[in-house]
Amino acid sequence: MASRVAGRKSTKRKQFEDDVDVAEDLHHNGNLEMLSDEEEDGNISSDDGEVDTFPGIVNESDTDPDDSDFSDQEEDEVDEDEDEEDDEEDESGEEDGSDDGEESDDSLHVFPKAKTIVSNITNQPKIVYPEIEPEYDSDSSTEEDPNRVGYIPMHWYDDMPHIGYDIDGKKILRPATGDELDKFLATVDDSSAWTSAFDKNAQTDKPLTSEELDLIRRLYAGENPDANYDPYEPMTEWFTGKGKEEIMPLSGALQPKRRWVPSKWEKQKVMKIVRAIRQGRIVPSKPKSTKKFEPYAIWSEPSSSHPPPLPAPKPALPTNAESYNPPEEYLPTEEERKAWEALDPEDRERDYLPQKYSSLRLVPAYDRFVKERFFRQLDLYLAPRVQRVKLNIDPNSLIPKLPSPSSLKPFPNYRSLQFRHSQSRARCISVSPDGAWVISGDENGVVSLWEIIVGREVKRWTFKGKIGSLAWCPRTDVCYFAVGVEDTIHFIIPPNVDPAVLTLTQSVLAPTTLPPAPATPSPVKWTTPPSNTWSQDTPILTIDLPASTGIPSHFCWHRRGDYLASVSTGGAQGGVWIHQVTRRHSQAPFKKIKGAVQLVLFHPLKPHFFVATQQYVRIYNLAEQKLIKTLLPGIKWISSMDVHPSGDHLIVGGYDRKLCWFDLELSEKPYKVLRYHTRAIRSLQFHPSYPLFASSSDDGSIQIFHSRVYNDLMTDPLIVPLKILRGHQISEGLGVLQVRWCSKQPWLVSSGADGSVAVWCS
Repeated sequence: MASRVAGRKSTKRKQFEDDVDVAEDLHHNGNLEMLSDEEEDGNISSDDGEVDTFPGIVNESDTDPDDSDFSDQEEDEVDEDEDEEDDEEDESGEEDGSDDGEESDDSLHVFPKAKTIVSNITNQPKIVYPEIEPEYDSDSSTEEDPNRVGYIPMHWYDDMPHIGYDIDGKKILRPATGDELDKFLATVDDSSAWTSAFDKNAQTDKPLTSEELDLIRRLYAGENPDANYDPYEPMTEWFTGKGKEEIMPLSGALQPKRRWVPSKWEKQKVMKIVRAIRQGRIVPSKPKSTKKFEPYAIWSEPSSSHPPPLPAPKPALPTNAESYNPPEEYLPTEEERKAWEALDPEDRERDYLPQKYSSLRLVPAYDRFVKERFFRQLDLYLAPRVQRVKLNIDPNSLIPKLPSPSSLKPFPNYRSLQFRHSQSRARCISVSPDGAWVISGDENGVVSLWEIIVGREVKRWTFKGKIGSLAWCPRTDVCYFAVGVEDTIHFIIPPNVDPAVLTLTQSVLAPTTLPPAPATPSPVKWTTPPSNTWSQDTPILTIDLPASTGIPSHFCWHRRGDYLASVSTGGAQGGVWIHQVTRRHSQAPFKKIKGAVQLVLFHPLKPHFFVATQQYVRIYNLAEQKLIKTLLPGIKWISSMDVHPSGDHLIVGGYDRKLCWFDLELSEKPYKVLRYHTRAIRSLQFHPSYPLFASSSDDGSIQIFHSRVYNDLMTDPLIVPLKILRGHQISEGLGVLQVRWCSKQPWLVSSGADGSVAVWCS
């Protein structure tokens, strides 16, 4: 519906209202649909080319749309009538607008009229107001701050290209700023640049007014910021004096309801105190006496059982040496003076040197007066004030009671036999399962077979390369041992073997019918020479490890004697291989392992596998193929390891002289740490049947320990040091390299860097 405009209206407002009439006509005719921000589509635009903001919904949209809709015919008639009225308005533009009150009200409507559209979402009519133009209809054009983000930390916009939003919600782009050199040049060129301040909202420098500069000057000088304020003006009595008393309250507001309604929170607190009084947790205070002074007998107090405090220590009395004129015998000589000055202050017998003056008035001021007063105060402060009775404790009673070593016999205590490798170190040894034979290997590739009772060398084998390890098969129905050389493992049958045992051993190591090849081929090769070439000097079976694997430095047999685990110094998978003799197959249990593997062990009773790296011991379950536990010995470099025959205890030795005893059922940390050796530990082993274990070190000694393990889990193991065996010489910093027990006797066999192999008997 068009408005009727009076003749006195300006041409600009007339033109603006005509535009509004044209927009309303287009809307009624259905030629243009106006959309809000939420309804605007990319293919439809508004009539003024800008986004319509803040749409309003009319009250009629809540009613039934059937009641408010017109028929198409009625809409056409209304549109025709409005067009005729618009024409009449244009012709009678000069008429006086005061004839009709409604027309005068429309003429006073300065702002653009709202538009009514039908929402595409709710299908209801709603009012959309046109965007405010600041040039004509808003006072915000005079605002000094175009950024309307408010008082927020401006560093939130540091990573954005804009610094805020204006009154229309549009982004305000960040102004261009120069570097520090540009700012300095700007201050040089413009003398008024020093009177500007940085505005965080606008991100620009704004000049300060003279009033602001005067305010800053006053604050800097410590004056009152307000120049018109007079701190010495006479005081005006507003509320004091006759006739100025306040009779009525300052506020006429109604009293709140809580003033006369009992507080339930106070009731709960009171009831809490009442319950505490009833239960006896709060006892009322005793009634105070009405008397001001109550006499009491000061001599009737019982004597205290505490002894009286000790008196303060008295200062030491001066001697003749402290006199200003001491005798000549108290004066130090020149040599004594130099010796006193050369000593540290805490090592001197006296803090001063005696000096001699002819008269008292020549004595200078005492330079150590303040320091002596300070030390005197320390003596008074730190002096004991209570006399304590000295406890007469026997130091031997604090040492735990251990059984006598004589009651723990048998254990090895002397050297009975000694064999010798004359040319090099005896690197490794191994004892046969029956305890009658010993094999030893040196670094020149020589393997010797000794008779343990008489010390006779029965047989000698020579290999090309250094012997890394030896291990006798634990089976009693066969008789052979493994020798580790460069990238090779040899299986050798010793001489003087029973014919039945020899036949079974040959059938195990070199069967007539080879087992079928495994599904996954192994890089390890098993070779057996022809039967017509077999002899006591050559191995009956050879395992060729992959190239560059290195010397097998450690062997470990499974208790059944079918599996042999080897650890080499190089190669992949940590150099660990498990060889099965009956199937003639080798496999690497680890594809990748953390750290360099030092040695491995089979659990004596369970399918567990111990792997010792430089600093950790990991326990794996071979049946489930998973890691069970990781032990933390706290050793910098592990050198040796052995498991107790019960399988519940483990000892670990290291090059840092520590021997750690682990209770596998107790904790991942050592139960005890023993430090009896003065140099690196090289070898450890439990006795298979006696409660003994031995350790050897580079200090040339062998420590024998009694290690009794009880079946009761609540009883701790009994570990008693028994004997220190010395008999090996230290050669090039190396001592006893390996120790091994005889299975049926409490005898110990050791090999050293001096090339000797010793048998220690009880």
